Order: sequence, then C-alpha cells, then structure tokens
Amino acid sequence: MIKELDQVVLTTDLPEHGLQQGDIGTVVLVHRQGQGYEVEFITLAGDTVAVVSLAAGQLRTIGRREIAHARAII
Repeated sequence: MIKELDQVVLTTDLPEHGLQQGDIGTVVLVHRQGQGYEVEFITLAGDTVAVVSLAAGQLRTIGRREIAHARAII
C-alpha cells in the first residue's frame, strides 16, 4: 500500500498542472485508506510545480528497475 512520503509515478497526463505521465511525485496525504492521494510534484531544484489530488488509478509505485528522466517544464 502507498503511504505518506512514498514517491510515486503519475500514470496520466495532467496538462492543467504542467504534469506528464511518468513524472515522479511525493505523497503528502492519503485519503480513505488509499482511495485517493495528495501528491506534490517538484523540480530537481526543489521548487513545487503542483500539489494535486489524485485517484488511486492515476499513480503507481516506482519499480525497482526504473530510472528517472529529467525534462523542462513549461
């Protein structure tokens, strides 16, 4: 189960927040035993891009054999 402070991967684009599938965020709050989450997405410099409420199906845990990828935000 995903818990607070876990890093997660976005599984869908959220253009209204400048986020893309594959972006990595940190869970800051768990809603209703994992039915939803508040997730903070930050730049590599530590600036917050967005804090969004997501349903469980919009994120996933990070796999052990995955590598991060950097991209510029608009």
